[in-house]
Amino acid sequence: MTQLETAMAILMKTFDTYAAADGKKDSLSKAETKTMLEKELPGLLKVAKNQDEVDKLLKGLDFNGDSEVDFTEFVVLVAAMTCACHDRCPKK
Repeated sequence: MTQLETAMAILMKTFDTYAAADGKKDSLSKAETKTMLEKELPGLLKVAKNQDEVDKLLKGLDFNGDSEVDFTEFVVLVAAMTCACHDRCPKK
């Protein structure tokens, strides 16, 4: 596989691994999302100053308001984090 295909496969595998924890494989619950962030993006949670900020982040990921993070919402998070970490993204 190409590097981009490998990256896509890793994204899908990562989502599936954490979403399967509670048996509902199509979305991440709040607890699953928090566990995923703690294990996969520990630096993100380190910059959060308190639990309220973490809760606000988790709520912000839930674009459709169903109290879960689906795959599309997960991919948007990863894309946004990638842009934030990459110096070629326009600063807003």
